Amino acid sequence: MRRIHVGNALSAFGLGFTVPYLYVYVAQVRELGAVTAGLVLAVFAVAALIVLPFAGRAIVRRGPLPVLLAALVTAALGALSLGLAGGAVSVLLSAAALGAGQAVMQPALATMIVDCSTAETRSRAFAMQFFLQNLGLGVGGLIGGHLVDTTRVSSFTLLFALEAAVFTLLVVLMSTVRMPRAPRVEDAQAPAGRSARGDWRQLLGHRTMVQLCVLGFVLFFACYGQFESGLSAYGVEAAGISTSALGTALAANTLVIVVAQFAVLKFVERRRRSRVLAAVGLIWAVAWGVAAYAGLGHGGRVMATAAFVSTYALFGLGEAMLSPTVAPLVADLAPDGMAGQYNSVFALVKQLALALGPAVGGPLAASLPAPYVVTFLLFSLGITVLALRLGRRLTAVQDHPWAARSRVVARGGPAAEPVAAEA
Repeated sequence: MRRIHVGNALSAFGLGFTVPYLYVYVAQVRELGAVTAGLVLAVFAVAALIVLPFAGRAIVRRGPLPVLLAALVTAALGALSLGLAGGAVSVLLSAAALGAGQAVMQPALATMIVDCSTAETRSRAFAMQFFLQNLGLGVGGLIGGHLVDTTRVSSFTLLFALEAAVFTLLVVLMSTVRMPRAPRVEDAQAPAGRSARGDWRQLLGHRTMVQLCVLGFVLFFACYGQFESGLSAYGVEAAGISTSALGTALAANTLVIVVAQFAVLKFVERRRRSRVLAAVGLIWAVAWGVAAYAGLGHGGRVMATAAFVSTYALFGLGEAMLSPTVAPLVADLAPDGMAGQYNSVFALVKQLALALGPAVGGPLAASLPAPYVVTFLLFSLGITVLALRLGRRLTAVQDHPWAARSRVVARGGPAAEPVAAEA
C-alpha cells in the first residue's frame, strides 16, 4: 500500500509538472497557434473517453497492475515525444498518448487500493490517495513553473523529459509490487460467450451504481469542471480580481485539502455516506453564494477578493469530505472481481463532466455572471437531493460501514468477515 501511495503521488507530480503549461507550449513556444493548443487540450479529454471503457475490462480480466504498467509506459512515451514534437500532427498524437496513459492510471491505482485494503481501512486509504494527489499536483506545478522559459524551447523539452523520467521510475517501482490474490471474472463460472456488452449490461442494470454515477457527474460538473474555466472567468470578469489573486484562491483550495483531509476523516467515517455527500452539496451551495457576493455585491475590491478566495477554500473542504466517501462506496457497490470495471466507469463519468463543465461554464460565466452563479448554486443543492435519494437505495453496510462494524463487534463477533460478506 505504501508503494501504491508513492505511485499516486508521483503520477500526480508528473501531471502537475506539465499540464498547466501545455497551452503556452503549443501556442507560443512551438508557435502552432491558439486553435492547435485548444485541440491539444481537447485531445486529452477525448483520449480518456476512448480508452477508459476498454481499461475497465482489461483491469477485470488481467488485474490492475499490468494495466497500470502499460499506462505508465504509454504516458512516458507520450511525454517524451511531446517535448520533441515540432508539428501539429506530432503534437496531437503525443498528447493523445499522454492523455490516454494518464486517464488509465486513475482507475488502475484505485483498484489496487481496493485489492490491498479492507472495509476498515479503505476510507483512510483513499483519503491518503487524495491528499498525496493534491500534494503532488501542487509541488509539480510549482517546480515546473520555475523550470520553464517561454523564450527557450529547450526548457520545455527538459520539462517533458523529466515527466517521462518520473513515469519510467514509476514503472520500475510498481513492478516490485506483489498484489494479493483478488477475485477476477475468470475465477467465477461465467456463462459461455460472455462479452464486454454483457459486462456493460450488468453494470447498467445496477440501478444504485447508475444513480451514483449521475450524482458523480453533477459533483464533478458543478465543482471540478468550473475551477479552471467558468469560476476563474467569473472571478476576473465579474469580481474584477487579479490573476495573482486567482493563484491565491487556487493555493487556498489546495491548502484546505492538505490541512483538513485527515481532520475531517474521523468525522466522515462515523457518518452515513449519503449524508456526507448531501452535506458536501450544502457546503458548495454556500461557496457559490459567497462567489455571488464576490462578483455581484458592492463590498469593494478587497472584500471581493477575500470572498473569492473563500469560495475556493469552501470547495476544498467539500473535496476533503468526498475523497474518503465516494471511492470506497464505488468499491463496495462492485461485485467480486468487478472493481476495475466500476472504477473505470466512474472515471469515465468524471471525464465527461470535466469535458462538458468548461464548455458550458466558461462562456456562461463570461457573458451572464448572475445566471451562472445561480445555475451552479442550484446544481449544488441538486447534489444534496441526489445524495439523500441514493441513501434510500444503499444497504446499511454500504451507507454506514462504521456503525455496521461497531454492531458486529458489540455482539462479540469478528468485524471484518461479516462486513465483507454483506457488502
